[in-house]
Amino acid sequence: MKKFIAITFCCLLMAVSSDIFACTSAIISGRVTPDGRPLLWKHRDTDAAQNLVRYFKGDKYAFSAIAQTNNSNPRSVWMGVNEAGFAIMNTMSYNIEPTENEENADNNGYIMKLALGNCADAEEFEALLNSLEKPWLISSNLGVIDAKGNAYYYEVNNNEYIRFDVNDPATAPLGYIVRSNFSFAGDTERGSGYVRYMHADEIVKAGVMHNAMTPEFIFNELSRSFENPLIGVDLKSGDFNRPKTTGWFVEQDLIARYTTTSSVVIQGVREGEAVELTTMWTVVSYPPTTVAMPVWVCGGEEGIPYILSQNEEGRSTLGNMGYMMKEKAYAHEIEKSRKTRYFNWELLWNLQGDGYMQLVQQIEKELFREYNSAIESWRSEGTVNHREMKKLHDKWSTYIVEKYYEYFGMK
Repeated sequence: MKKFIAITFCCLLMAVSSDIFACTSAIISGRVTPDGRPLLWKHRDTDAAQNLVRYFKGDKYAFSAIAQTNNSNPRSVWMGVNEAGFAIMNTMSYNIEPTENEENADNNGYIMKLALGNCADAEEFEALLNSLEKPWLISSNLGVIDAKGNAYYYEVNNNEYIRFDVNDPATAPLGYIVRSNFSFAGDTERGSGYVRYMHADEIVKAGVMHNAMTPEFIFNELSRSFENPLIGVDLKSGDFNRPKTTGWFVEQDLIARYTTTSSVVIQGVREGEAVELTTMWTVVSYPPTTVAMPVWVCGGEEGIPYILSQNEEGRSTLGNMGYMMKEKAYAHEIEKSRKTRYFNWELLWNLQGDGYMQLVQQIEKELFREYNSAIESWRSEGTVNHREMKKLHDKWSTYIVEKYYEYFGMK
């Protein structure tokens, strides 16, 4: 009986844990993007409620990365890019050894921080990984891109890894690879995130086929997706809003979920292009309630918009506003004990066009237009104009705070 209870508890713990760390990701080769630049996307789910962007000086390279708010010098980071143009992210894998636990999850973040501070490209990352003492105590799908045009996923367990080349037509015939919370080399009877994988793969495929894979497309179609293909439900169809329904819905196998705390698209450079132009488009909270902003490592601390970095309260200003709006969306008055399952879809998206997500996208559309215009100019010049970057960051940080107050009453 005790053994049965212990096994049951472990199964429940695993189910809860895999639900919390339910990340979704993709790498898109530059050969299939409209501008020829690779894209690396991670949509992070975790029990750490708030994230921010920090600037670090590693052993060899400075880097900017997503970190949690509870430590000014964390052991781990969760995705990022360094001054050499090397970028890395991960998703936990639940069908390769070792079995997932808190230490294992933290080791993934530790290896990513180590890599960002020491590696210029994928080759150096592999050398670093091979130099580490085994067992590595990780079970992960690690994704990297670099300034040389390399784009790889590594399915990594305790002692070895298998590399998947996103640029190889034999491995990725359409020029992209998607990963959620299982590995293709793992046990097919285990793992999680299969429905999210199916949906993300469909969206990326459509984006590639229509030559539409841009950071803005990824945020709107993936990070803010409310579709479950297994049951044929797409909340944005309008069939789940008032007056047809109550406007509330149950969260199950969606990409955007209560535990989502950040979403990042790192846009690499073409081979031979200045690596400082590598751009980390960043959502530091729940994407349906949070505007994306760009980060450039070459700007150091000033390369991070001030509403993405740590404020006097130890949080990101924008991240905190997005978090509070998410809490409003999940504030069910009856099922309070299951608040992370029921959310107010009408508040996020509605037929009147004034839902949280719709207004956030309005702000973001203009932001992308202005920043992309500046980026095109910098590409022509071969360098980031630091003065213009700082001016844009300050302008848009102030504007976003003002609009969040005007639209949502956020301070």
